Amino acid sequence: ALRGYRPVVEIQFDGFVFPAYDQIVTQLAKMHARSLGTVKLPVVIRIPYGGGIGAVEHHSESPEALFAHVPGLKVVSPANAADGYWMLQQAIQSDDPVIFFEPKRRYWDKAEVDREAIPAPLHGAQVAREGTDLTLAAYGPMVKVCLAAADAAAEEGKSVEVLDLRSMSPVDFDAIQRSVERTRRLVVVHEAPVFLGTGAEIAARITERCFYHLEAPVLRVGGYHAPYPPARIEEEYLPGLDRVLDAVDRSLAF
Repeated sequence: ALRGYRPVVEIQFDGFVFPAYDQIVTQLAKMHARSLGTVKLPVVIRIPYGGGIGAVEHHSESPEALFAHVPGLKVVSPANAADGYWMLQQAIQSDDPVIFFEPKRRYWDKAEVDREAIPAPLHGAQVAREGTDLTLAAYGPMVKVCLAAADAAAEEGKSVEVLDLRSMSPVDFDAIQRSVERTRRLVVVHEAPVFLGTGAEIAARITERCFYHLEAPVLRVGGYHAPYPPARIEEEYLPGLDRVLDAVDRSLAF
């Protein structure tokens, strides 16, 4: 998967996270602009993230919003095995620095990968399940949870569309808008805390773009605005099926 000289960096979020973060945001993200476009930065930084596997709390956080906030960095996260294969290839081939967030609880997912297929654009969202009543937008580890929520909602006669965002910077707002114009409701789901998370930006942008289409406020489901808890109680912190379905019900009740 590693083509030519293009470097891939792996980061574990532990004692040296802060110097690593500092170099990424102060140097790597800005070099292309500082050189007036003459210097390209084909660097991929792989970061395992997310909870659900019983790891210690400082290894289970979801810091993607920290990097998505920095101009010059591309931030992506696959939700399944096929995207894990193709998106890493595409990130390596990119001339931009790409932060590749790998959901740890999806490392064991397996699937057949068609190596002759033409992959979707790296920063393009994909409809994982079609629906007509409401859109669930998620990325990384939460896509599988949203698909399970859509299955559960279908048993009650609710048609829920699941949109796999795949990229947190840039965000494919056009794809989200197309989905919301069909379903007229949106719930954004991510493991990271709701406060100032990716879902907040999506909620604001879609409210601006789709104000006259929305039949309910854009809702967000995510982690609590609190430090990640010890592993024995992490399931109380992580957004799961019940919390997603509760948001679906609240949106449909408007």
